[in-house]
Amino acid sequence: MTADDDQTSAVLTEINSLINEIVQKYGSPPVDVTMDTLFHSELELESIDLVTLGVMLAARYGDQVSMAEFLSDKDLADVIGLRVGQVVDYVVSRLDVATAVD
Repeated sequence: MTADDDQTSAVLTEINSLINEIVQKYGSPPVDVTMDTLFHSELELESIDLVTLGVMLAARYGDQVSMAEFLSDKDLADVIGLRVGQVVDYVVSRLDVATAVD
């Protein structure tokens, strides 16, 4: 496993935890997300839940991770078809940029 794989795995684990905090508020049982898990059709999360996840990600990783920025160029179909892996890849890319600047 490479350092990139380790970071991707760590971010996926963190996002899994955050998603479980969100679904718990709805009284849903815990979920185990993968890179291919769909936010809308599999997790049944709505756009407001993505906003909540974005706030949680910014609190965890800092301002360099902006869900609003990530979603800004996506149309409705892209948001409906959004996979957890796309968010993981975005977070990892933003962390890589922050590390390169440091």
